[in-house]
Amino acid sequence: MAKLKWIFITCTLWIVNSKAIPQEKNQPNVLLICVDDLLPALGSYGNDEVKSPHMDALAAQSAVFSRHYVTVPTCGASRYSLLRSSLPRTTAELSNTIANRLSAAKQEKSTEPETFIEQFRRNGYYTVGIGKISHHPDGYIYPYSGSKSDRRELPNSWDEMLLDYGNWGQGWDAFFAYANGESRTTKKGDVPPYEAADVGDEGYPDGLIARTAVNKLKMLAHQKQPFVLGVGFFKPHLPFNAPKKYWDLYDEDRLSLTSAPDIPKNIHRASLHNSAEFNQYKLGEEKASLDEPLSDAYSRKLIHGYYACVSYVDEQVGKVVSALKETGLDKNTIVVLWSDHGWHLGDYHVWGKHTLFDRSLRSVLMLKTPDMTGGKQIDRVVSTIDIAPTLLDLCDVPALSYADGYSVKPLLQNIRDTSWKDVAYSYFKEGISMVTPQYRLTRYFRKETPATELYDHAVDTLETKNIAEGNEHIIQELNPLWEQGNTGLFR
Repeated sequence: MAKLKWIFITCTLWIVNSKAIPQEKNQPNVLLICVDDLLPALGSYGNDEVKSPHMDALAAQSAVFSRHYVTVPTCGASRYSLLRSSLPRTTAELSNTIANRLSAAKQEKSTEPETFIEQFRRNGYYTVGIGKISHHPDGYIYPYSGSKSDRRELPNSWDEMLLDYGNWGQGWDAFFAYANGESRTTKKGDVPPYEAADVGDEGYPDGLIARTAVNKLKMLAHQKQPFVLGVGFFKPHLPFNAPKKYWDLYDEDRLSLTSAPDIPKNIHRASLHNSAEFNQYKLGEEKASLDEPLSDAYSRKLIHGYYACVSYVDEQVGKVVSALKETGLDKNTIVVLWSDHGWHLGDYHVWGKHTLFDRSLRSVLMLKTPDMTGGKQIDRVVSTIDIAPTLLDLCDVPALSYADGYSVKPLLQNIRDTSWKDVAYSYFKEGISMVTPQYRLTRYFRKETPATELYDHAVDTLETKNIAEGNEHIIQELNPLWEQGNTGLFR
């Protein structure tokens, strides 16, 4: 047995370390990189304070979508929308557990693929997920404080689901990890919302995810079958924990605070929230509330932590993209970098996502095809639901019959394509929000008033003043387009 084990290890090391053999196929591979809670706070999106050289380098070779909007501003529901190219039609589809509910009924294959990943798999692709692609950090369903189960969140989509748990033992503890092997869950919330441990990259789980992805790419380079590789990093999701060296990149005292510190004019506070997710961290120095902002000093500490996490995950993305190039796979691989939503860093007194404002709904989207020789910025309005149709289209795989989104391939070929609708719909907090090139129109199905909000991005990109009252003629003009996104979710 010992000899056989030695032979297995030796062969594995040979596969990982030997020079890659070019794949003999025409269909491109897909590398889908998902980053949790990443608002467009990157150099390539105009933030000159954040250190993000690797994602910026990818942006310089990619189509960068400056106006990409998610469908739901919460993790699991946003990822479900990505994977199915779907607008929500039931309130269950606004929940982080939506994929869990479906998996109970979809253990056996149905006539329709459960996700675009399964559609690739049905059409000859080998599919591997590493980390958080749907909602659960390892793709298996179990409670935050439970033991790992063998129940797949997406039972038909992945040939392999991988996560190196390190010292944390299971997915949720890894997701909320502190460097000593504890987590927010094991400590029952008795932790601060940030940590700067003096450890290497693999002292937190994202470093282990990058290592797993690099090794898997080296293995995939030796097979002839095309692949979809999903890599889901945890940061900069709370807690803002990253190796100290990434904190050291910043001078905290010089970091800028939000440009929109006040609650928007002419809205009801029901459109916002009291930062409950953030306040779960009981050892934070201050509690967030709509009643008053956090102190400037503590706000800078939190922004410092968020930026440190962005820089940490940036380094991990760089490792994966470098491995793609080193194996030669970059010559036939489409790369997508996507974030499941944005995040309020004190905007309107809010710390978190979960709103129908731009800060929560606009997120990072980059797409690189093998034939791209340089980057370009695309300022057209696109939605998360457009990603799946695009990848299937670019790979010449049949479209999903149930998809709500559209392929952005025409925009890749011609930024000014006149057939593109330039509209994105988002849903949450009993509301439906629509964004167009100039306006955001949001309607809430609630008792609190005002229930209609209108923002003019031509003069108010930060959405600081609801101008619905007195601009009924604009709302009337926008209504027919808004109605196209009214799926009957709220009645």
